[in-house]
Amino acid sequence: MFQKFKLFLEDSRQELRRVNWPTREETIRYTIFVVVFSLGLAAYLGFFDYVFIKGLTALLS
Repeated sequence: MFQKFKLFLEDSRQELRRVNWPTREETIRYTIFVVVFSLGLAAYLGFFDYVFIKGLTALLS
């Protein structure tokens, strides 16, 4: 049991050495893109939520 776990850890370590890690600049660029995209999507969905709430309120009153 312990040997299998040890083998798993060794294999995992070897795989992590082969990973092509992004540079600091790429990480910052991707993070900014995700934040801007998320804010844009939130604004888009919020706009339609507002429109539907106003329309439903006008329809029911």
